[in-house]
Amino acid sequence: MSDGSKVVILGPGGGRRYDMGAIQAIFKADGPETQGGFAISEWWLDARHEGPGAHKHDDNDEIFYVLEGTASILAGDTWHHLAKGSCCVIPRGTMHDFRKESTERMGLLNVFIPGPFEEMMASIVDWYRDNPAKRLD
Repeated sequence: MSDGSKVVILGPGGGRRYDMGAIQAIFKADGPETQGGFAISEWWLDARHEGPGAHKHDDNDEIFYVLEGTASILAGDTWHHLAKGSCCVIPRGTMHDFRKESTERMGLLNVFIPGPFEEMMASIVDWYRDNPAKRLD
């Protein structure tokens, strides 16, 4: 990152928070810190809730690393159940989603390449205000 990017050091829980009801995001580094090279964030999902819905990014790759709980991650047309410590790489153009099917909270570390991603968060928060994450019953 010799292109003017900054060293970023955050303690546990550090970063910029976005509350979307059953989903919370904490951005650790994004456009200003990485010169748009990548975005890194935590995504937390309450137990028994759907995620953002199936979608794809034509210009971005994504990596999901399971921090806590068991994650259900859609990659293409297959749902994968990934335990804590598992990793999933989603190539650009691949339909994907995540949800939390069991009774404990789930945490995902997300790397979005290239960034930035955080600049979309205002509209994502607004969308979730009008369309709360659905509970799985």
